Amino acid sequence: MKPVSCGVCRHDCLLSEGQIGICGVRKNEKGKIKLLVYGKVSSICVDPIEKKPLYHFMPGSAILSVGSIGCNFRCCFCQNWEISQATHEPDLKGKIRLNDADPETLVKHCLDNSIPAIAFTYNEPTILLEYAIDTFKLAKKHGIKTVFVSNGYASDASLKRLKGLLDAINIDLKGFTEEFYAKQCKARLEHVKATIKSAHKTGFWLELTTLLIPDLNDSDKELKAMAEWIASLNKDIPWHITAFHPDYKLTDKKATPAETLDRAYKIAKKAGLRFVYVGNMRNAHENTVCPDCGATLIKRQGFMVLENKIQGGKCPQCKTTIPGIF
Repeated sequence: MKPVSCGVCRHDCLLSEGQIGICGVRKNEKGKIKLLVYGKVSSICVDPIEKKPLYHFMPGSAILSVGSIGCNFRCCFCQNWEISQATHEPDLKGKIRLNDADPETLVKHCLDNSIPAIAFTYNEPTILLEYAIDTFKLAKKHGIKTVFVSNGYASDASLKRLKGLLDAINIDLKGFTEEFYAKQCKARLEHVKATIKSAHKTGFWLELTTLLIPDLNDSDKELKAMAEWIASLNKDIPWHITAFHPDYKLTDKKATPAETLDRAYKIAKKAGLRFVYVGNMRNAHENTVCPDCGATLIKRQGFMVLENKIQGGKCPQCKTTIPGIF
């Protein structure tokens, strides 16, 4: 029997009979790719949507966050490594408790508790594609919004299957050199950039996040290149610059200092990005500010929205259109 191409992500694993892909949850069974964790969750929680983070998508609302196990990356700094690497770390294999939660269960929970959106998050959602699609199809019938929080390795074919089903996606742009992605994530920057371009072109609401790790991806040169590349796609794409804390296999690094985040913010603004946010640390850059008149439109404290002045998608003071789904 010939090997079968999985095709959901840009690794495009070619799997022989019985073989499991890089993600650890997709297997060739009798010539067909089977998702081994369909309807199985390790984590489920009601979060503020700002925690994804999404700041221009239904601000101040709640979202049902769902995660399973497995990942197609091997990020040594992963902050959800207990579930993302559960299929690879010997000490974790078979030890993470998985609970049943089929699409009907997830959607019913949203309806019963007036939760307006569902996110596949915590571990990479692309590898759970069939589970996510079935959930989103049902969610759409009930007017529930849908979200991915992703590492940006979805194939164009997967993004095409999600068109009309996925409302918003936050993609991690983890660094901006091939060396960083190869060494720290076992992936390729080229592929992540391709997914970001395709997601933007497809029309999903898109926000990006970069975890700044001291001495690995926080140089002025790299930050400038990253910011200018995002701006070349669209200056209105919100960019979340977030603080790293030591975890998993990268415990020898110190937490990101406030000075680095402030420096990155200034570089991003100089590159022309209109909406730049600093996360994982209390700071002055968590509010949404009108890029034209400077009025504070959404005031935040951590993941809490204290005030939202946006009216009909516009700044009430100067009538500038604020991109997003409000």
